[in-house]
Amino acid sequence: MRLYIIRHAEPDYKNHTITEYGHEQAKALARKLDKEGITKIYCSPLGRAIDTMKYTADLMKIKPEILEWTQEIPRMPITNDNIEDCPAWNLPGEVIFEESSYLTLEDWHNLPIIKDVKAREKFTEIQEESDMFLKQLGYERVGNKYRILNSNTEKVAVFCHGGFGRTWIAHLLNIPLPMFWASFFIKTSSVTTILFEERSEEWAVPRCIGFGDTSHLYEAGIECSFTGLAGNFY
Repeated sequence: MRLYIIRHAEPDYKNHTITEYGHEQAKALARKLDKEGITKIYCSPLGRAIDTMKYTADLMKIKPEILEWTQEIPRMPITNDNIEDCPAWNLPGEVIFEESSYLTLEDWHNLPIIKDVKAREKFTEIQEESDMFLKQLGYERVGNKYRILNSNTEKVAVFCHGGFGRTWIAHLLNIPLPMFWASFFIKTSSVTTILFEERSEEWAVPRCIGFGDTSHLYEAGIECSFTGLAGNFY
């Protein structure tokens, strides 16, 4: 199985949709996913994800299913002497890596900068929802791998969000959450492909075979958008 985790196109947050430029991104994305041969479509309930997804669903004539748990995660704002009202999932890397001893699968939630914003509780919620979702698709999580209940060749697209997407991918790939938050950025309308690699008859282990792909934008002659990137970009 291939899982395509897709961030919505350039957002119009004020109006809960996507911008005119975002619509062009979404059209190009639909053509890409059509070529990929997507077989199932799931989507966040938020407008910017739905309006991105519709182009693909309409083109491929696939009835989408809304997944409430894939909506954007709370900001979990952090403020201290050096940071003002910053979402936990967008903290500066130098803050997260300053105390690297906490950056393990077992201890990441004890990182002092995020300890009080209930990041662990939200992550656990996403883990549980993810595990139920994937079990329905034939893969039961056991520890850090998946027992194959029903091997399949489905190509499953999930239209979601930047903060949520990075959080979910961290769970799938067994990477300490703050480390993933600090080290990866997902561009608007980009596609991250996770292969449930089956190297035995019993187990599948998710492997990222493409991260943040925006080749559909280059093919359409559309520039990439870095909406949400907090630091310098040029």
